[in-house]
Amino acid sequence: MFISGFTGSLGHAVITKDNAYMFTDGRYYLQARGQMDKNWTLVEGKIPLLPIIGDFLSKLPAGTRVGVDPRLVSASEANEVKKQIAKNSIELVPVEENFIDTIWNDQPARNANIVFHHSLKYSGKPWTEKVEEVRQALKEQSAVGLIVSALDQIAWLLNLRGSDVKNNPVFFAYAVVTMDNVALFIDDSRLSPEARESIKGVEIKKYESVFTYLKELGPVLASKQQQILADYKTSWALVDAVGEEKVIFKLSPIDYLKGIKNSVEIEGMKIAHIKDGVAMAKFYSWLENELIFNGGHMKLSECDAADKLDSLRMEQENAFGQSFHTISGTGANAAVIHYSPVHGSDAKIDVNKIYLNDSGGQYFEGTTDVTRSWHFGTPTEWERECFTRVLKGFIALNTIVFPEGTTGYVLDTVARQYLWEAGLDFQHGTGHGVGSFLNVHEGPFGIAFRPYCLANKLDAGNMVSNEPGYYEPGNFGVRIEDICVITKAKTKRNFAGVQYLKLESITYCPIQTKLIMTSLLTTGEIKYINDYHKSVWDKISPLIEDNEMAYNWLKRNTSPI
Repeated sequence: MFISGFTGSLGHAVITKDNAYMFTDGRYYLQARGQMDKNWTLVEGKIPLLPIIGDFLSKLPAGTRVGVDPRLVSASEANEVKKQIAKNSIELVPVEENFIDTIWNDQPARNANIVFHHSLKYSGKPWTEKVEEVRQALKEQSAVGLIVSALDQIAWLLNLRGSDVKNNPVFFAYAVVTMDNVALFIDDSRLSPEARESIKGVEIKKYESVFTYLKELGPVLASKQQQILADYKTSWALVDAVGEEKVIFKLSPIDYLKGIKNSVEIEGMKIAHIKDGVAMAKFYSWLENELIFNGGHMKLSECDAADKLDSLRMEQENAFGQSFHTISGTGANAAVIHYSPVHGSDAKIDVNKIYLNDSGGQYFEGTTDVTRSWHFGTPTEWERECFTRVLKGFIALNTIVFPEGTTGYVLDTVARQYLWEAGLDFQHGTGHGVGSFLNVHEGPFGIAFRPYCLANKLDAGNMVSNEPGYYEPGNFGVRIEDICVITKAKTKRNFAGVQYLKLESITYCPIQTKLIMTSLLTTGEIKYINDYHKSVWDKISPLIEDNEMAYNWLKRNTSPI
């Protein structure tokens, strides 16, 4: 961000002596183009971006040395790039001192906030039991330990939470799990007394000592001809410290275990989404009232709306904050997939254009993420058709029954089929995993055309988003998103003894019927919408009876079509 001005969550900068390049994918291309100045050359690619970057670097003059901070690049990525560029005598060099840090004089200090215990009534499983599950998985991989550097993995494993990273209840730390020890690398003073007591038995060591610890572990592993497991995303610096020949690169077992929510976590996620439903009903009723009846048209800004929604979420019991920066976009801004409004430069909301709001909250019980597209005036027929085709795909995915072992790569087509019929599509994935009072995006699974979605199957207990969309640059954008839990489906038969699965929505927010072109819907799709709206009314209305405006808004917007 400092060096380029680009604030998106996926971007790789390559700076040469004469030029500067930014690599990103289609989701962020429009955003990057609007945020970066003429000194940058923007390169759009498809995920994974690494092959494109490696190809670019391989065309540099022979003998070029390319510097990289080994703490910010995974060992597996570094190895891929090394292979690509070595044939042209180009070398990838680890740089101990980050060049950006040396010129970023006013760089804010990194957060080091208090870490707190995440109670068993929310986590559903003691950390000791989780560690034993990890150790069992390591045995199956012929590994004797695990390097843990992903912050959400550490938080989940030890039932701890923090606030070092905005919108994500995690904290800066490392961990190493072996067959007889768990070491947490964090300054001891950062642990609350309750947190320290809750992880009694865990060895606490200073944050930076992880590199020394791994360097000392390396010879021990070598002497016993043993190996330690590291996730594909583990940094080059950590792997280099222990010695790459002593590392097995595999998906971390924590990712898989974390992704399957236990019954306590599932119930907590449902509670969190009911709270979110209350906030959303109050928000949209307020927004409608401000825009239509209080003269807010072209006066109320995108940030005004986002700030109001944030405040309504924080009124809910056990609210901890946002789960990501709210996407609040009107008209052309709604076509920027990950648009991020900024105070002072944000647009005024136009009732004659589609307004898209993608937002989420963090609660002790769980994490939420919901998107709705709303028109406060009269939508065009084309806008209604596009919205309806997105809705049909959304319903298709929410109602499909599929055999156990199916990947999200396969299901992605289900949500796109009605857009494809009209020659339309969208450039983001259809669904991502969601943490339980953790990161709003989590793996290893997802519903998308990405390689990781092909490699990782969907399981009962996974929390996943369903969020197809359609975007016309400079005009409008629509997206509909629910969070769903994958559950076992009841089928008449179980072919070859296979269990079948389905998605169950736990989001409670109306879908605007004004934008629906009912002539494109089947009887079954209309029934789905009416049944869904009845469930929203049944869950949310009793909780907002004291708010007449929200209550009446919800009643109108959950009426049958």
